[in-house]
Amino acid sequence: MADGKAGGTQSGEALLFLTDEQLRKGIEAMFFAYRGFTADPDRILEKYGYGRAHHRAVHFIARAPGTNVNNLLAILGVTKQSLNRVLRTLIEDGLVESRVGVQDKRERHLYLTETGQSLEAELSEAQRARMRVAYRDAGHEAVAGFRRVLEAMMDPDQAAYFNAMSKTGSKKEE
Repeated sequence: MADGKAGGTQSGEALLFLTDEQLRKGIEAMFFAYRGFTADPDRILEKYGYGRAHHRAVHFIARAPGTNVNNLLAILGVTKQSLNRVLRTLIEDGLVESRVGVQDKRERHLYLTETGQSLEAELSEAQRARMRVAYRDAGHEAVAGFRRVLEAMMDPDQAAYFNAMSKTGSKKEE
């Protein structure tokens, strides 16, 4: 995790002196915000018999079409057995296509099918709608500050994946 040091600004310095109670309230706010953030997609996923692991896989395959299984394992931080169970379901249900690597026949590259793209769009739109309202209500400065807080909370390896994805734009082309 990042060291939590603010950028040296006066407002950042003041954040270093939060009380335990203020930090506890922040932790609780993150918990309840996460529940809200996942509630809409959970309702959509439930209709199909899927869970959050399926959602995460679909999201990151959409963000990086052609990503290989090892890359997806690293991004999601799950076991190979867990990911294989999720991918098997998504492939059998026609949402994900697995293609053998051109350069390395041992690799499997993952792509969303049209059905997978439709589900991903529905899930993402539900979350974008919630974030759009929250961001609009909070204002530009709060949004920028929130993003800095989230990035500061990432472990270095997670931050590296996040930054790499941010540089590639909304979708990476193979």
